[in-house]
Order: sequence, then C-alpha cells, then structure tokens
Amino acid sequence: MSTSTAATLPFRDGHTWYQVTTPDEPRPGALPLVVLHGGPGMAHDYLRNLAALADETGRTVVHYDQFGCGRSSHRPDAPVETWVPQLFVDEFEAVVVHLGLERFHVLGQSWGGMLGAEIAVREPAGLASLAICNSPASMQLWVDGAAELRAQLPADVQEALLRHEGAGTTGDPEYLAATQVFYERHVCRVVPMPRDFVDSEEQMEAEPTVYHTMNGPNEFHVIGTMRDWTIVGRLPSVTAPTLVVAGEHDEATPATWQPFVDGIDGAVSHVFPGASHCTHLEQPEEFRRVVAGFFADHDA
Repeated sequence: MSTSTAATLPFRDGHTWYQVTTPDEPRPGALPLVVLHGGPGMAHDYLRNLAALADETGRTVVHYDQFGCGRSSHRPDAPVETWVPQLFVDEFEAVVVHLGLERFHVLGQSWGGMLGAEIAVREPAGLASLAICNSPASMQLWVDGAAELRAQLPADVQEALLRHEGAGTTGDPEYLAATQVFYERHVCRVVPMPRDFVDSEEQMEAEPTVYHTMNGPNEFHVIGTMRDWTIVGRLPSVTAPTLVVAGEHDEATPATWQPFVDGIDGAVSHVFPGASHCTHLEQPEEFRRVVAGFFADHDA
C-alpha cells in the first residue's frame, strides 16, 4: 500500500497544506503527478480518490489545498484583487520548488483545469503533460453552456432560480433546492453525493471567500472576478502534451472545452458516456485508467 504524508509550506503571508502519496513499489520512470482541485475554493477532498493512482501506476501523487481554502491559510478580509489566477500560478510554482519536482504531470479538474492551462501557457520546464478535466476555456463559454442546460430543467425549477437571482436571495432554501436539481444532473450524478464531495462543499460553505469572490454563489450564476476570464487566445503557447476529458452530461459542455482541443497542438480528448462534471467520482476506475494511460505515454 502507498504511504501519505501531509505537511505545510510557507506561501505569501501564510501557508499551503499539501499531501504526498508515495507508492510502496515505485515504477521506474513514472513521473510524479500534481493534482489541482476546482472551485475555486473547493479544496482537494473531492479528488482524494486520485491518490489511488500511486498504487495503480507506481507514481507519486501530490494533492494540495489552494491558498484561501481547506487546510491552507484563509484570508477572508483580503482585498478582492487578491483572488486572481496569478496567485494560484505562483502557489503551484512554490509547491513544485518546495517538493523538488524537476519533471511532473499535472491534472486539473474544473477550475483546476483552467489553472493547469494558465500554468501550461507559461511553458514551465518541468511540465511533462497536462490533463484538463471537466474545464472551460472561457467563463463566457461556461455561462453560455450553463444557460443551455438550465433551459432544460423543469419549468418550476427555472422559475425559482430566476426569481431568487433577481431578488438577490440565493441563500433561500427554495433556491438551494433548485440548484440541487441542476447539480444532480450535471455536477455529480451519484445520489446521495459522495462523502468526498460533501467534505469539499462543507469546508467551502463554512468559509466561502475564494469561491464567492472568484465565481459567485453557485456553479451557474457566475458574477465573480473570473467572470471575464478566457485563455482561448493564449492556448497556442501550450507545448506540453494535453489530454482534455469531460462527461457526457457535464456542466462543462462540449463548446466550453473544444477550444482546448482546437488551440493546443496535438491535444486529444475523451468523453465519458453517462458521466457529468465529477467524472472521477462517478466512474473512478475508468477515469483513472484513462488518465493513467495518458501519463504513462508521456513519462519518457
């Protein structure tokens, strides 16, 4: 069995929590994997099962909680302008340097895939490959896709969402119940939600600074600092081999992630039938099989 060790490293005026899962039987040539969680602000908990890649592939797996959430330092009073992608690019670089990773793979899920793309366009020397999972290439594409999916919800659910968004009462139980209908269709189709997902959600709700500031109150009402974010025009700068994955029923609709495939030279894609946004929770073994095969192809 693999061994997991947790610690912290200094970052900005606080610390970043990380966990390193080391296989008992390392495979020669298998490069470490750094996992980037979503949200922004959801912490790593819902991606815990990716630590199984250590035993399954013989490679070290690194998780960490991004600054402002989970077990890392929280800054609820930080100015709004603190919460921008460059903060998290800098943090990723700090993690890599602290752990002495000379060459590595990166897997980012949802916001983590957006962050992975932000890292990759900067062409870091150690990046062996990138897996962008369930992620949009721009927030406008994300919002447009969410609108299409919302239009397919039952009429009473749509009405409740619109009424409470217009009134600014997105904390109302009726609104939260309506969002759950969307979540169970397009975020995670495992009902009830897996414990790992609930753990991430609960810590975010307890201190939602990062999520609410960068995104908004939920997955499809985006009013935060990331509202105008796009990386589409910068994608030709990505030179690392790239895999783009999504679920058939993903809130990241095909139009949101196709720019990654079109804009990154040699990028390949894989869609998981029957899955949604949290593909790795819905089809964990198959998800890990697909990404593990890609990483193995690019270990050399």
